[in-house]
Amino acid sequence: MSDGKFYVTTPLYYVNSELHVGSSYTTIAADILARYHRSHGKEVFFLTGSDEHGQKILRAATEKGMKPREFADSIVATFKDLWKDLGIEYDFFIRTTDADHERRVVNLFKKLMDQGDIYLGRYEGPYCTFCETYIKPSEAVDGNCPSCHRPTETIVEQNYFFRLSKYGERILKHIDANPNFILPAYRRNEIRNRIEAGLDDISVSRSSFDWGIPVPGDPHHIIYVWFDALLNYISALGASEDETQLRKWWPADVHLMAKDILWFHTVIWGAMLMALGYELPKKVFAHGYWTINADKISKSKGNIIYPRDVTGKYGRDALRFFMFKEMPFGRDGDFSMPAVDSRYHTELGNCLGNLVMRSVSMVERYFGGIVPEPSSPDEDGDKLAAAAEALAGKVSAQLENLALGEALDTIWEVVRDANKYVEQSAPWTLAKRGETDKLATVMYYLIETCRLLLVNLYPYLPDTFANGMPQLGASADTADLRPQEKWGLTKPGTKVSKGAALFPRIEEKKA
Repeated sequence: MSDGKFYVTTPLYYVNSELHVGSSYTTIAADILARYHRSHGKEVFFLTGSDEHGQKILRAATEKGMKPREFADSIVATFKDLWKDLGIEYDFFIRTTDADHERRVVNLFKKLMDQGDIYLGRYEGPYCTFCETYIKPSEAVDGNCPSCHRPTETIVEQNYFFRLSKYGERILKHIDANPNFILPAYRRNEIRNRIEAGLDDISVSRSSFDWGIPVPGDPHHIIYVWFDALLNYISALGASEDETQLRKWWPADVHLMAKDILWFHTVIWGAMLMALGYELPKKVFAHGYWTINADKISKSKGNIIYPRDVTGKYGRDALRFFMFKEMPFGRDGDFSMPAVDSRYHTELGNCLGNLVMRSVSMVERYFGGIVPEPSSPDEDGDKLAAAAEALAGKVSAQLENLALGEALDTIWEVVRDANKYVEQSAPWTLAKRGETDKLATVMYYLIETCRLLLVNLYPYLPDTFANGMPQLGASADTADLRPQEKWGLTKPGTKVSKGAALFPRIEEKKA
């Protein structure tokens, strides 16, 4: 039985090159949220995809001597391979070249034309081809794009315009009435201030090239790539045609993206939805950038780390853990392989992996692999049990607020507490003294704490969950984890069995 629905999206990724760790960050965040809600009784729709139209893609294809669609097909294949390698469990992958998407975009564009929200006009000014963005002359920095800092091009075209200026006040009212619409909260004022400075109508077509969706009734123009791409969130649900799925899933629970495209997803997308008569998404969350040596990751700068650079050496759970333990979700952070190595060995290996291994090994050594009955009072153990059982409620509240890093920190507090409990209770000493009842209680508390830790870590570390739960004699079924979040589900007499190390030590090869 479903306890509601959860619709999460990533932006559509440009098919101009292979995705790096910065691009993967958003998709992994969406996968964490999707896994959490699926395993907690909700029906989930997780949408991701590829943005394939526009001048930048046309130029990239031309440089490769390929047709745009042929070029896009080759890059999309790498996207899907990467998501498979990273264990991303999306529900639908949409391409802006899909026939269904293109047809629905035309329908929605025509609706806006018919009601006067799109009109024919003239554009003259700077344009950033890399970002596929029209730039206000006042926003250009020495002729460069304020976002990517590349030189802009001056274009003069007769274009179709969307009446963005018409919706400024309505968007401001929506922002004020819905404080969780723009997250993190500190980004809200940035958007408000920019709206209050005044909104201009925006160009939503191009006529100097033809790689895009033709404007209905005027094939000399193609629909602006951003206008086309933003509509994917509802075109994937049948907007303008059979809207059964749209009524089921919309509004989206959360749009996830990097901070540089927050404006498009709150103001432009918000105005488009208002004009079309649809609700706005519940939350739009903008995370920060990953940097290398404090410089934004950029292929043009040559400072790139690809996901497989990490997963090939440390496994995909290590990448997921590092990304959400290293920096608060929403802020910028520096990505380095030494930092990945440190967190892998120190926190994953020494703290979590060693805790599970020691606990299972000691039950095997002292009780023949059979979980004993807790039969002795243990005040420290009771405190650990209370903290472990309280995790589910705390993590739920933090993930509801998209505090992915804070939720992981909360879990790790119990990981540390459990390791302290091992040292303070010293099972090896209890065994030597023959204090069997006390030893049995300690071992039960450790096995049960490890089980609850893995249950709460499942959305972040799915491979670790699948490997570790059977070693604890527990089910690795994720259909509904809520019943497994209670203390005391490990029954005395349960068989445990040490298996493959959760995080085996990785030695650097010597030259």
